[in-house]
Amino acid sequence: MRITAVVFDIGNVLVRWDPRLLYSKLIPDAAELDRFLTDIVTLEWHTHHDKGRPFAEGVRILSEQHPDHADLIRAFDERWDETIGPVIEGTVALMERLKAKGVPLYGLTNFSAEKWVAFARDYAFVKLFDGVVVSGEERLVKPDPAIFERLASRYGLTPAETLFIDDRDENVRAAEALGFRGHVFTGPEGLEATLAETGLI
Repeated sequence: MRITAVVFDIGNVLVRWDPRLLYSKLIPDAAELDRFLTDIVTLEWHTHHDKGRPFAEGVRILSEQHPDHADLIRAFDERWDETIGPVIEGTVALMERLKAKGVPLYGLTNFSAEKWVAFARDYAFVKLFDGVVVSGEERLVKPDPAIFERLASRYGLTPAETLFIDDRDENVRAAEALGFRGHVFTGPEGLEATLAETGLI
């Protein structure tokens, strides 16, 4: 079936995101850095922010559990911008090519609602989207099927005609289970090949 719309994840598809970018500046010992990111500031903890928990609340809860690391935990909120790395220019270039061809483009991102406002203002590629569903605003996160259903309903997307791009396999599998076409992002070159196969570029 012909693809008529494309949905992009944002973190590690359009821009690099990794807490290690921040904490490697604050924790010079590699083993201690690994332990901190495995046991304290974890993706599981941060997912609550993506579901709508305010950062201040998340920082308070985790700091009470790990008072010796309170300053480092607080940095996750206060220095959030430093968890964001370079724009993945190859992906943005593909977005621009699709936009020039009139292909509708959407974003579906696990992202804190309070951090999204500044991010959307500061990154020009966000303006290429015809619409974005932000998990923190919906209080739903990928791979919950409900967030994909909300995306489709809000923007009138037919899953079988929509290509969904994400760097996490479990998110792509969840989309495919609902009928979307899926692409697990590993780099712009592989994505370009998929877009060419669909006839979009």
